[in-house]
Amino acid sequence: MTEKYFKQELFPTIWCAGCGIGLAVKETAKAFKELGLDNNQISIVSGIGCSGRAAGYFNMDTIHGCHGRAIPVAEGLKRANPKLNVIVFSGDGDIVGIGGNHLIHSPRRDTDITVICINNQTYGLTGGQLAPTSAEGAVTMTSPFGSKYHPVNIQGLILANKRFFYARTTVFHIDHMRKCIKEAMQFKGFSFVEIITNCVETYGKRQGYNNAYEMLMDYKKNFKMASGKDRLEDNEIGIVRKE
Repeated sequence: MTEKYFKQELFPTIWCAGCGIGLAVKETAKAFKELGLDNNQISIVSGIGCSGRAAGYFNMDTIHGCHGRAIPVAEGLKRANPKLNVIVFSGDGDIVGIGGNHLIHSPRRDTDITVICINNQTYGLTGGQLAPTSAEGAVTMTSPFGSKYHPVNIQGLILANKRFFYARTTVFHIDHMRKCIKEAMQFKGFSFVEIITNCVETYGKRQGYNNAYEMLMDYKKNFKMASGKDRLEDNEIGIVRKE
């Protein structure tokens, strides 16, 4: 059972009905269990945003840091206590947007931390503004006529380094999600898991979805499993690594 990893008195969570963050949180806890980790062996760091609220629900030492600064805080924590399993659990706006500079340099330093990036393609907590990860043509609060910009290539930032672990998965593919998190935590060095996550209220409905189910079915339809590749295509989920 995974109950020991959570502060039960804080449930139900603050997230909107249909939000995919809860699925990612649940599978992260399952990964802890399957790896046989005790609460005092793990520390979770988050930044600001919907996903950043996750740290407070875990029943272990956690840090709710400043916007965009989760990764350097996690690096400092790991260097201070190398025995800890240090996890960054935060959103694309926090990690890729506000904290993008740290995402360039932390993989280069190759500190042994695992970054779980909840990529819902928007700044959900503040109303649904255009994010660096928003799809080209995406209708958001700040791009009402559709985004003119191609989303940032997260995979490219990670693969530019000498050693790397990059995984892409979705909240529909829950077994694959848990596998990605487990293997990332077992990788000795900087590891990054991008979880494509549905935000129906501030992103999905603006793209024409009626509910979270429709978004999940799109993930099922559009993302294909890949293995043994040097780089994932935009519609592929899988793991790319170089020791």
